[in-house]
Amino acid sequence: MNKKPIIKKIILILVLAFAAFFGYKKLSYNFNHETTDNAQIETQIIPILPRTAGYVKSLMVQDYDSVGQNQFLVELDDAELQSQLAEMIADSVQAAADVVNAKASLQNAITSLQVNKGTIAVGEVKLQQATTEYNRNKNLFADQAITQKQLDESKFNYESAQKLFENNKNELSAAQSRIPVLDAVIKKNAALLNVKSAKINETKLKISYTKIYAPASGKIGKKNITIGQFVQAGTPLFSIVNDSIYWVTANFKENQIATFRVGKQVELRIDAFPNEKITGTIESISDATGAKFALLPPDNSSGNFVKVTQRVPVKIKINNIEKHKQYLRAGLSVFVSAAIN
Repeated sequence: MNKKPIIKKIILILVLAFAAFFGYKKLSYNFNHETTDNAQIETQIIPILPRTAGYVKSLMVQDYDSVGQNQFLVELDDAELQSQLAEMIADSVQAAADVVNAKASLQNAITSLQVNKGTIAVGEVKLQQATTEYNRNKNLFADQAITQKQLDESKFNYESAQKLFENNKNELSAAQSRIPVLDAVIKKNAALLNVKSAKINETKLKISYTKIYAPASGKIGKKNITIGQFVQAGTPLFSIVNDSIYWVTANFKENQIATFRVGKQVELRIDAFPNEKITGTIESISDATGAKFALLPPDNSSGNFVKVTQRVPVKIKINNIEKHKQYLRAGLSVFVSAAIN
């Protein structure tokens, strides 16, 4: 009896059974899960940008180095700024001296004003005295009691006292008018001093910008600078990849998200590490499709319309992130599966 055909049939039956079994599992899984491979790992990528222009003086990191928050990264040459600062400080000292001189001039003017007021008071007394003496001498002269010379002398004293009193009043008016002028000079010099102080602080701030520190911990990307290179303010030097915060952005089709809700558990499989079992939790669902965030969003209001299934971004939190952190890299492709319930 030939047993070979029987063995072949048995093998064929077993193969078909296994195929049917796994096919059934696959179909059953697909019917009960929503899946997508349009997903990737995301993290914060922080660009390092200088806030002032200058030549790169020193570079403390290399490509893909790990850095801590507030770690010193880059230093720009500040020699020119230091020279400008020294000049500004000298100008500020001169401006401060001008303020002191203006205040001293105002104080002298106030003192002179007080002296003028005293002089006027004395001149007024002398004028009254000269007036009384002149009037008395006029009566005495009418009675032939004094000579013409004595009368003329009293008249001269009266007129001199009167002129002196008028001059003192004019000097007082001039002294009073100088007060607001000197006060304005003080305010002008004080304002100029404030402007110079503000410029000094601005220059000091620019000098502080020549030393660049890490805003967060993570890993350096590829450097775009070398020592001696001139960089403008806002020029990207390199980026820091935050290695403590990761999440997954999955772009599901619009007909797949009907059962999705915040807090729903999903399964994640990283293409680079397919045997690592990772789970996640839906953290948020976008209120707009991915196409709406495009540089040129599609507009179907004119022309021929072809319906295209849209995709909705879903943000997924990675559970037990510390356990899987060694496998996480920004940009890695992920397969996401969510049970339909």
